[in-house]
Amino acid sequence: MVISIGFEGSANKLGIGIVKDGEVLSNCRRTYITPPGEGFLPRETAQHHQNNIISLLEETLKTAGIQPNQINIVCFTKGPGIGAPLVSVAAVARTVAQLWNKPLIPVNHCIAHIEMGRLITGSDNPTVLYVSGGNTQVIAYSGNRYRIFGETIDIAVGNCLDRFARVLKLSNDPSPGYNIEQLAKNGSKYHKLPYVVKGMDVSFSGILSYIEEKAPLLLSSGEYTPEDLCFSLQETLFAMLIETTERAMSHCQSKEVLIVGGVGCNERLQEMMKIMCDERGATLYATDERFCIDNGVMIAHTGALMHKSGYKAQWEETFCTQRFRTDEVEVTWR
Repeated sequence: MVISIGFEGSANKLGIGIVKDGEVLSNCRRTYITPPGEGFLPRETAQHHQNNIISLLEETLKTAGIQPNQINIVCFTKGPGIGAPLVSVAAVARTVAQLWNKPLIPVNHCIAHIEMGRLITGSDNPTVLYVSGGNTQVIAYSGNRYRIFGETIDIAVGNCLDRFARVLKLSNDPSPGYNIEQLAKNGSKYHKLPYVVKGMDVSFSGILSYIEEKAPLLLSSGEYTPEDLCFSLQETLFAMLIETTERAMSHCQSKEVLIVGGVGCNERLQEMMKIMCDERGATLYATDERFCIDNGVMIAHTGALMHKSGYKAQWEETFCTQRFRTDEVEVTWR
């Protein structure tokens, strides 16, 4: 039996979770929310995490009904992510591991999303679409690695949605992407946007520049509503993602798709992906906001998998890195 605690703070979500052999005991989270029209800066995000992490740790232990002496390993997000928030959370994880005299496991954030998705949905060997504010990748497992078949060559899909939400001055509560999704449900008039797929890779920065420039004119003319523009942006971005995912499925002869990451909560993305899967006789797996949005449980669970497979980290390896690619990690537990 392994009881694992995980610390996640790679962006604006601070999460701590406890897992016991794949059973979620607690999954506590606090989000740094900025005013409408603004993003979040590294220094202020790190300050939010520092101000909240001790009370969140107490809440997590209380929710799980676990004492520190019952915990076997301490896990934290090594990367990828934003430097200042990553380091502020890792410093607490390192301190806790020393105080409790527990092994410390550094975890890849992207792989944690995948392993949490596999655990919750019961999917076996899916083609993975990982979509979030900081990452966009199409991934499949082969030869003890999660191989990246395609990815964004500039900004992530979540970042594209978030930045358009700023143009419309949408609230960041609970997230700008969620508020775009709600507006898009009431949109019906499609405005044609650039569609940029380059082989297996996608590009979103040109689409964002185009719609940022056109939006004031289109809205002021009364020809389109904010709902129409949110609808148009979502349909275009998601169609690009589904095209590249289907191509990876075909290459891998896969019959499963797993969507992970914060944008994976989007119901329209899930709906469009399910249409494609149904046409191919494949199965779609996805999770809700408890597990697709950044959380500590995914770090705890992946760290436990690493620990059970015999992984041991040297203390000097427990640093953070903003760039930590999915395919850098040797997967020893599959």
